[in-house]
Amino acid sequence: MFRHCVMFRWSDDATHDAKAAISAGLDAMSTLSCVSSFVHGPDAATSDGNWDYAVVADFETPEAYQIYATDPDHLALIADTIRPNISARAAVQFYC
Repeated sequence: MFRHCVMFRWSDDATHDAKAAISAGLDAMSTLSCVSSFVHGPDAATSDGNWDYAVVADFETPEAYQIYATDPDHLALIADTIRPNISARAAVQFYC
């Protein structure tokens, strides 16, 4: 299994509607056939200093992840909806 984890920090001007659009867009990404498992959501606010939002996606192979990473709808979601509303992003991929 190949796991992709991403965390975002919202920009100061990210609206509730923008955050909802990101969530909806990520819901759509979970339906791609290359995805084995896909969960995402806002921080539960139980600890100080956490990131604001996280995505954890599993793929059978790194090649399946690359299909996801280069999917035109995924790239559009990043460019049009995610990037304009975040101030920072962290990501890691690993085998599990």
